[in-house]
Amino acid sequence: MGSSVIVVEYDPIWVLLYEKLRGFVLPVLSDLEVTIEHVGSTSVPGLAAKPIVDMDVVVSTQADVQTAIQRLATLGYVHEGDLGATGQEAFIPPDGVTWHHLYVCTIENAEYKRHILFRDYLRSHPEDAKMYGDLKLELGQRFHNDRLAYTNAKSDLVKGILQRTGWK
Repeated sequence: MGSSVIVVEYDPIWVLLYEKLRGFVLPVLSDLEVTIEHVGSTSVPGLAAKPIVDMDVVVSTQADVQTAIQRLATLGYVHEGDLGATGQEAFIPPDGVTWHHLYVCTIENAEYKRHILFRDYLRSHPEDAKMYGDLKLELGQRFHNDRLAYTNAKSDLVKGILQRTGWK
């Protein structure tokens, strides 16, 4: 995936794709205490998004994180480390599987908590979700070839929404 930014209108197929991906990874993790959450913009009905499903695989302990890393490798996932988000392990999907973002962390992980607060807030505040989606569509066109500028340009709105959730 290059550095171009493509934002599209909401597509209900994203939920089905998440469920398919969840079904793909769950069998190798089923003996762990695990929750697999659909997070990111594709998890909010009606929200425009980059058409890439984000999933957080949430386990109880750091030892379970290591187990999950090993088990996901058996499916062809390539562990990338935390990519600067401490305690949130990132993966490249296996060949032949729809491109998506998969992260593994413990339930105490701050990034996971932020993902859930943001998702749940937007799900229950459709007017803010529409405002955020409209901004993403506009910025996706303006910064089509500059992912960092796209991310930076939406950061004030994201911070404002997170503050409304009580996030510090």
